[in-house]
Amino acid sequence: MIVVRSALFNILFVLWTVGLGGVVVVPGLVGPRGWTQGFARLWVRGIFLLLRGIVGIRHEIRGLDNLPRGPVIIAAKHQSAWDTLVFHTFLDDPVFIVKRELFALPIIGWLMRKSGCIGIDRSKGARALKKMAEGARRARADGRQLVVFPEGTRTALGNVVAYQPGVAMLSRDLSLPVVPVALNSGLFWGRRSFMKRPGRIVLEILPAMPAGLERHVFMAELQSRIESASRRLAP
Repeated sequence: MIVVRSALFNILFVLWTVGLGGVVVVPGLVGPRGWTQGFARLWVRGIFLLLRGIVGIRHEIRGLDNLPRGPVIIAAKHQSAWDTLVFHTFLDDPVFIVKRELFALPIIGWLMRKSGCIGIDRSKGARALKKMAEGARRARADGRQLVVFPEGTRTALGNVVAYQPGVAMLSRDLSLPVVPVALNSGLFWGRRSFMKRPGRIVLEILPAMPAGLERHVFMAELQSRIESASRRLAP
């Protein structure tokens, strides 16, 4: 039954994306950025209705009182494609740091670029970090919330990789607090997985870390907080 439900969800996911994209791509690309963010929230809302109604995946957001108002850096665990969707449900105006090649995707990639997502080419090294910093400064000036996945890619449930230090650089340069986010989405929507399993995904917003910590201390503490909380959510 899980196979049938997963297949149906995947088919309807594509149809919803293409159908909505065909309606909104032109106004989304020529209109103001706020329109694009509104379309993104509508798209995500539809996907979550499909997840709930077909697959039986619900979600819970914990710790919203730990989220400061105004511009902030959110450093989130990354186990699933679900993680890239959920922030549109509770952030006012998120901007994501993503792989630049995602901009080449039809519809989704075009709207990502329009919404202000910061695309980086990690093979460029220092040039990529400079571009990321420039985009992050614009996001801070606009009062937006910057979402970073410090693992750099989706990581299979139970795996631990070294976090990328770019988030420490952003915190120092922007003088913004960093809010760690733990989750257990990989239990139900695995990395590059066709199967979607019923259950409740929990995303937990942890207390913010202040700007100004020494880089190695900051990165060790950030990874410790996120990984320990994520293990607690997915024993």
